[in-house]
Amino acid sequence: MRSACSALALLAALAADVSCAQSLRLLAQRSPLAGAQFHQLHAVRPGLREGDTLTLEREPGNRHDRRAIRVLWRGHMLGYLPRAANFEAAAEMDAGQRLSARIGRLTDDPDPWRRVRIDVYVELAPAQ
Repeated sequence: MRSACSALALLAALAADVSCAQSLRLLAQRSPLAGAQFHQLHAVRPGLREGDTLTLEREPGNRHDRRAIRVLWRGHMLGYLPRAANFEAAAEMDAGQRLSARIGRLTDDPDPWRRVRIDVYVELAPAQ
């Protein structure tokens, strides 16, 4: 409970200081990349770097997952946020919340679910 109170105090301090900042980015989720073996990860892997910016795009018409969120790097489709972990991100995007993403970790693991970790951030604009 003490750590929860500390976290709330920190968030309150950050919120009070947001007006001084241009924007605030909060880490909302860390997820593996789903479906990488079916998309362009292999072709672009040599150019990827940890920290690279990724683009998230909703795909509500996806026949396998109505909450699907595509993950792209420089226009190349890498895969998706996992179905089991996309509910909140999809709801936020549908509500107009701006999300951003970066490559949090890259490995050459034979398991495609361990090759790329995606860090998803909520972008908070300063109060006007």
